Amino acid sequence: MSDESGMNHRAARLELDEQVAALLRDRLPVVAERTVSAITAEVPDYSGALTGTMREKIENAVRIALGTFLQLIERAQSSTDPSTPLAPALEAAYALGSGEARSGRSMDALLAAYRVGARVAWREVSTTTVRSGLAAETVAEFAELMFAYIDELSAASVAGHADELASAGRVRRRYLERLTQQLLAGEPEEILRRSAERADWPLPHTLTVVLLPRRNLRAVLALLGSHTLESGEDLPGMAPAEELAVLLVPDMHGGRRRQLTRLLHGHRAVLGPARPWHRVAASYQRATRALALGLGEPDAAPVDTEEHLAELLLSMDPEGLADLRAQALRPLAALPPATAHRLAETLRAWLLHQGRREDVAAELFVHPQTVRYRMGKLRELYGDRLHDPATVLALTIALAVPPAPPEAEEGRGPS
Repeated sequence: MSDESGMNHRAARLELDEQVAALLRDRLPVVAERTVSAITAEVPDYSGALTGTMREKIENAVRIALGTFLQLIERAQSSTDPSTPLAPALEAAYALGSGEARSGRSMDALLAAYRVGARVAWREVSTTTVRSGLAAETVAEFAELMFAYIDELSAASVAGHADELASAGRVRRRYLERLTQQLLAGEPEEILRRSAERADWPLPHTLTVVLLPRRNLRAVLALLGSHTLESGEDLPGMAPAEELAVLLVPDMHGGRRRQLTRLLHGHRAVLGPARPWHRVAASYQRATRALALGLGEPDAAPVDTEEHLAELLLSMDPEGLADLRAQALRPLAALPPATAHRLAETLRAWLLHQGRREDVAAELFVHPQTVRYRMGKLRELYGDRLHDPATVLALTIALAVPPAPPEAEEGRGPS
């Protein structure tokens, strides 16, 4: 972190008598007070921050730093005490940088404080050395050594600041990862609130799940807000081979959902519904179900589960839906498979188009008379039940998904 031998060598060349050293030591409290005043006046991040007890601590730290500098010179010139006080000063500077990072002040502010401090301290110290009659060459060497010393201190503070931020960043990332897993697992709200507070994550009104290939994660994250949560590992209910990642995007409900869809254009993605933030597990479950069903065309545009609610609802109980189809289409069971398929197909179109023959014919690519003939056969098979609301509801649900052609139904009958 420092070049102690170089500092000692420079200090040993400096001719500083005991009288000048004593004068400088006596000036330390004044130098410290004026240094802190200049920092608070010239560095915006410290304006109003260094008051009361904090100001006293910083002034004391400046006195110690300058006192250590004088010890460095005195010990380097002494043949009886070759030790150097530089290491403790550097450790203190490192701790200062770490503390400033914890206080939320930037590295730029810290370096600015060092620049101002160095200028003011040298102005005060140089006045004393010149008035003491030191030779110009000695004053110049004194200045060179002092600024090299301050450079060492500032470098140590910068290292402490950077290490603290890196450490804090790693800890916060772990907290955010844990919060994401708890949200996806549907943990109780009280637990989620504590985890969010620990991770310093502001609570949104809603969260929306976005599932996407892991390789697209960084590109999509760059388009979203800084409070978006992410996870690319150990997704609940997902096999590792899926190579999927999940994003929990804050406050994309209402009209902002269209904005999210536009941002995801060109990226393969599945969007769950917006849900209250502590219930986002429901959004995740719906998105994973849509993915498993292969809904939409994710290569063309993001798949919005809000546009596929009917298919998702029908997929909730596949066996129940199969039983309903068999029950509702039982009047067709005795017919040849191809005939049953055509009639079921016609009945579905007739229900969806509310009996408009021309529209039914257009959908099936047949003549309207063909539709009339087929509907006649269906009325013979179902009788008055085609006018019964309960039967119409059962048939609408049973035929919500187009009936499979006979080849796929072989061995099962016209269900």
